[in-house]
Amino acid sequence: MPITLSVKDHIAEILFDHPPVNAFDTKGWESIPAMVYEAAANEDVKCILIRAEGRGFCGGVDIKEMQAHPERIAKLNKDNYLTFKAIRECAIPVVGALHGFVIGGGVNIAGACDALIAAEGAYFSLPEIDRGAMGGAAFMSRMLPVQMVRANFFTGGRIPVEDAYRHGSVHKVVPLEKLKEEAYAFCEVIASKSRAALVIAKQALNLIEPTDPSAHYRIEQGFTLEMYMHEDSQKARDAFVENKGAAKF
Repeated sequence: MPITLSVKDHIAEILFDHPPVNAFDTKGWESIPAMVYEAAANEDVKCILIRAEGRGFCGGVDIKEMQAHPERIAKLNKDNYLTFKAIRECAIPVVGALHGFVIGGGVNIAGACDALIAAEGAYFSLPEIDRGAMGGAAFMSRMLPVQMVRANFFTGGRIPVEDAYRHGSVHKVVPLEKLKEEAYAFCEVIASKSRAALVIAKQALNLIEPTDPSAHYRIEQGFTLEMYMHEDSQKARDAFVENKGAAKF
């Protein structure tokens, strides 16, 4: 299974393992919110850890599926929205363990988490500008300053997790071989607390947050649909699917 849920010692693990790049199709994105809610509904669980095996944390959506089935874009958009909303609004803390690439929807998953542990050399990227789409700035803005977000959005470039660490949005950067160990150690500290206290704390922290990134992301998705209607979007997706890199305009 590309995405699995397991529980041990008060910690629920949602694991991504979908080679080659942990990019998920509509069915994959549909499965994540249900796992988050299932884990949170388990009174024995006090913390959720989202991590991945393979080359990187998450490559976002399966662009090739969207190219072959453009009629699925509305369904995909909805499940993306529900995924990030489920993580941010989860009753208990959610920790992300990041490595390699954190791209597109992976950025949103990370941005929706309560805390992040990252491996050295990992990076964030929103390459939508080169994929004929929009979206992701709302959750990236939870982690990074506005000009840094915009620079990445306009260029489709990369932001090293070390930069995010300096800005305080990544709790700890560790060697790749220690990522799982360090992430679990952090989750174990959370899991040693009162579940009732964690639930109340999560509610309070969400309510005092200045903006709701889920609502702002939903607005961004409207612009993704608008972009999908433009001929440049088709040209961008064609170039990606045909392994030609970014289209030339």
